[in-house]
Amino acid sequence: MSLTRTRTRARARARALCTVAALALGVPVAFSGPAVAAVPTYAVYLQNSVTGLNAADNGGTVAAHNPKGNEDHQQWTPVAVSGGHQLRNADESGICLGRGGTSAVTTTCGADGTTWTITEAANSTYTIGVPGTSQYLTGASSDSSVVQIGSSGTYARWYLTPVTYATTAMPSTDTRTLDQVSFLTSHNAYANGVDGNFASFPVSLFPNQSRGVAQQLTDGVRGFMLDAYTVSGQAVLCHNSCDGVSSPVPLATDLQRMVDFLEAHPGEVVTVFLEDYTASDILKSSLASVSGLSDVLYRPDQEGVATSGWPTMADLAARGKQLLIFSDRTRASDVSSGYTTRDTFGVMYQREWTVENYWSMGGGIGDSDWSCYSRWGTSRPLTTDSPAFHPLFVMNHFRDYTVSGTAETDNAKLLNRAQTFCTPAARKKPNYLAVDRYDLGSPSPLTTVGNLNTYVLTAGQ
Repeated sequence: MSLTRTRTRARARARALCTVAALALGVPVAFSGPAVAAVPTYAVYLQNSVTGLNAADNGGTVAAHNPKGNEDHQQWTPVAVSGGHQLRNADESGICLGRGGTSAVTTTCGADGTTWTITEAANSTYTIGVPGTSQYLTGASSDSSVVQIGSSGTYARWYLTPVTYATTAMPSTDTRTLDQVSFLTSHNAYANGVDGNFASFPVSLFPNQSRGVAQQLTDGVRGFMLDAYTVSGQAVLCHNSCDGVSSPVPLATDLQRMVDFLEAHPGEVVTVFLEDYTASDILKSSLASVSGLSDVLYRPDQEGVATSGWPTMADLAARGKQLLIFSDRTRASDVSSGYTTRDTFGVMYQREWTVENYWSMGGGIGDSDWSCYSRWGTSRPLTTDSPAFHPLFVMNHFRDYTVSGTAETDNAKLLNRAQTFCTPAARKKPNYLAVDRYDLGSPSPLTTVGNLNTYVLTAGQ
């Protein structure tokens, strides 16, 4: 027998003896092998790759819940043990993910059925299997449904999403891409009580903003949420309804303000999000009346973005393509209504290009709900992604109606929610942070956006 082979076997025996000793002392062991080596050793969310829902301890059962940060027993720490890994609940000492028949349960970590085989799969996902079987942890298709033990299939792939992401410095100004940048966004930007009438009583008592759109642009707002209705053959801006609203502001008026600003500030980019109640021919006519709009309008559908990714900010500035417009209408609804599809005149269907969390944190006063999940359900979760194209993430952070004191308190917590709740929920940094009363809060929403623009998430997590 060769000396090399003898030494190899000796090293193997030594490793085995060390492993046995460590296990006898109850010390977690990181076993060798490519699958085990890829398993994180830090706290994670078990996030289903299809639905974006997290596995949460629900009083002894494990249920699929909307992501809710550290408020819902959704955090787990993988720990290597003999035969695989345990998944220990990060905020319940001695509690592990286990099995009870065909359902996932929580139980003491010393109980049977708490060891899992965690295997790296494709596209940053993992399978979480029952050792020695073809059974796997299987997610549910809707919030609050029980997580099951079943065969490999659609819902048997999981992200081990970091509770806290590692970050790297933001790329240089000439190389950073649109999807790496965050923008301050004004929710119901037109409902400001300065530019004109926006609602009838009593909605008019609760403006979402306190400054006109021109001032918002000057202050650093770069995303604008606008509600477009049809009155007298043109698109106008109203909140909830235009009934009883005298002389609402035309959509074209605010778009003209934005185009004029962009022409005077060639390095800036502005995005418009339409809550769109217009027929496409009405919207097209309103856009056609905006001088210079076609010169600055960016068309991702004509630029290969869906296959090649978003351009750099420097490229957009150099070409003067500084304005994006999205509609919350769907292509299917336009086709079924017999309308011209909106992307033929440069208005993108938002659900094809972005992801967006559910918009409400609750009523105007009282406690807020920081759950961060898709406003479009599990058919388009916040985690929607592909290797080449990363949808832009619109993060809503506001209440059902605006109370200035509440908005001030909420806005001061924007960074915390963005980093600890919504970033892991979407597995991406928010690109648009939409708030009411952007002028309130300490730190201000603009300061929060500046903080987010100092880094990107480290790849491969």
